Amino acid sequence: MGEAPVFYINGFSKFEHQIQQQNHDSSWYEEIIDEDLKWSFKLNSVLHKAISEYQDITLLDTKRFGKALVLDGKMQSAETDEFIYHECLIHPSLLCHPNPKTVFIMGGGEGSAAREALKHKSIDRVVMCDIDKEVVDFCKKYLIANREAFSNKKLDLVINDAKAELVKRKERFDIIVGDLADPLEDGPCYQLYTKSFYENTLKPKLNDNGIFVTQAGPAGIFTHKEVFTSIYNTIKQVFKYVIAYTTHVPSFADTWGWVMASDQPLSICAEEMDRRIAERIDGELLYLNGAWFHSSTTMNKTVYQSLQNESHVYTEENARFIPGHGVAFRL
Repeated sequence: MGEAPVFYINGFSKFEHQIQQQNHDSSWYEEIIDEDLKWSFKLNSVLHKAISEYQDITLLDTKRFGKALVLDGKMQSAETDEFIYHECLIHPSLLCHPNPKTVFIMGGGEGSAAREALKHKSIDRVVMCDIDKEVVDFCKKYLIANREAFSNKKLDLVINDAKAELVKRKERFDIIVGDLADPLEDGPCYQLYTKSFYENTLKPKLNDNGIFVTQAGPAGIFTHKEVFTSIYNTIKQVFKYVIAYTTHVPSFADTWGWVMASDQPLSICAEEMDRRIAERIDGELLYLNGAWFHSSTTMNKTVYQSLQNESHVYTEENARFIPGHGVAFRL
């Protein structure tokens, strides 16, 4: 039997993910994790594929994880477990804040981060700023779980570069969220992980007791040095109090990391976090509680030492990237 034919989404022979047709009724999606490692899962269908001005976009219907959003060959979220990533991204910062009213989300085009923020009864306004209108439009169309969030009157949806949007706005925010794609060489957003951006653009747009939180990439035992430790160290140069926390996300095939920061202490006990969840949030969280959050800030020995010893600071001229490339690399 000959080798199964391989065809690449959007026709790029060097594109980072591929669909492999193995027989007449079986197709598999492959994502290249590194040059010697692939992650694959079975597909029902490809719902959408396109190249926007900024990135390669694919929406897959997978057998194991449901609908899955893939940008520049990298899994962004999957229907069955996206609640893990988005609860971890959004709720710790809002629960640590005494009374959050306003949230600015950088990225977040699929709407899940906004959905979670809007669960908080105290919220008056959520600004979601994504650079890619095509991503937002097809997520509105296909991701049924977020339709209520997209239609919420408290949501201000803006299509713009997050840096440009923050610069032009006069107001400040209680919470700023980085729900950005991972730093990819020639990708659309690695500049939004730099010290100069955090220091000169983002921090001045936080209220005095404001909190910043960002996704910070893979944080597994073999992958945490790609970008996680560097993002953490960069943020430490700008804010007085910085917390890193991690958990496993099945569809990412790895442990994932987030970094939360403020110039005010971020201490909250597990019991107080649970009390605030009960009082402040409409509906039930599926993943986060006080005990889990406290455990998530404890790293294994290797990752802890890497965080403490990291010296790299993100700049426009000296950035780190996860394996892969953005659209500009292929054009």
